[in-house]
Parts: sequence; structure tokens; C-alpha cells
Amino acid sequence: MSEHNRPIRVLVAKVGLDGHDRGAKVIATALRDAGMEVVYTGLRQTPEAVVAAALQEDVDAIGISILSGAHNTVFPKVLALMKEKGLDDVLLTGGGIIPEDDVAALKAQGVGQLFAPGTTTAAIAEYIRDWVQAHRKLL
Repeated sequence: MSEHNRPIRVLVAKVGLDGHDRGAKVIATALRDAGMEVVYTGLRQTPEAVVAAALQEDVDAIGISILSGAHNTVFPKVLALMKEKGLDDVLLTGGGIIPEDDVAALKAQGVGQLFAPGTTTAAIAEYIRDWVQAHRKLL
């Protein structure tokens, strides 16, 4: 648990037709083991469904796992919906197979750290914890 009165809440999502969810499940389990509450949306979610679930679950962070190559569509769409719904203080992060040039462009748009395969789960949990403590005012 963080310095706050409740655990950090993270939504882990697979958006689009990407059917590879082993990595998302590993991350979800690792974040739970790190003391976070995790909501895993399952496969084939729409950006709208992800943001709706984030609102409903009052999450501090959204993590999108993407291996389909649709990252330049998915992340900006989710980010736009987050802004539309007032989730300006929620972290949007994720990981998968994303070229470095695309990572830089997505970060410039407001997406948080994007993790490549091989990143340790401890590093991901630490990043989320540090970001939430710096940016969210939790009760």
C-alpha cells in the first residue's frame, strides 16, 4: 500500500484485436503482488470501454498491453477519451512492441512511460507507484 489510505488502483487492458494476453496477465499479477488493486478488462476491448471502466473503478492508472502494432491509434484515442471524461490526473502507460520513434511521439502527446519486453515487473510497479504519489491526491 502507498502512503495513502487505499492501494493504488490500476486498470490493465488489451485493446483491439490483439489476442496475446499472457504479458498483460503477468503484469496484472505482478502489480497485485506489489500491493496494488488491479482490474483486468480481458481481451478485445474498445478505447471507450477501457475509459468507461477506468471511470467506474476510480483507477489511478491505465496500463495498455499492445502487440498488434496499433499503438499509434490506440494510445491517442484512449488519451483523448480520458481528457474528454476529465481523467487528467490518471496515468496512461503501457507496453509491448513499440518502436522507439513511436514511443517518443506518444510521450510527447501525454502518454506515460511505455515498457518494452524484458522490462522487469518491479520497474513497472515502481514507475506506477512513483507517478501516482507525485500526481494523484488520494484520500
